[in-house]
Amino acid sequence: MAQFGGDGLVVNVDNTTQVVEGMEKAILTSLEEIGLRAERYAVANETAVDTGRLRNSITHKLDAGKKAVYIGTNVEYAPYIELGHHSFKGLKFLSRAASEHASEYGDVVKKHLGG
Repeated sequence: MAQFGGDGLVVNVDNTTQVVEGMEKAILTSLEEIGLRAERYAVANETAVDTGRLRNSITHKLDAGKKAVYIGTNVEYAPYIELGHHSFKGLKFLSRAASEHASEYGDVVKKHLGG
């Protein structure tokens, strides 16, 4: 919308859509980077290596709709390594990858949102 005033021509432009789209893209980019970093930390934390199958299966999945990223594995014995079983204390390799680096993940979001 253009208006004429004492200072000349004033043009009002609504860029809300572009700003929101830019923020959405920055959030998803942040989550993807966080997922990749969390994968690396989980691999480093998983020290119960016999064949390397579990370590090689650790991955992440971005859920754009929920604005979330998940790290995990589809290896059937992973819950026992993560949580423990009988006399084996769990390694918490996935949960530690997520929780022990929260400030770093916050920095990733700030970086992508321009903060």
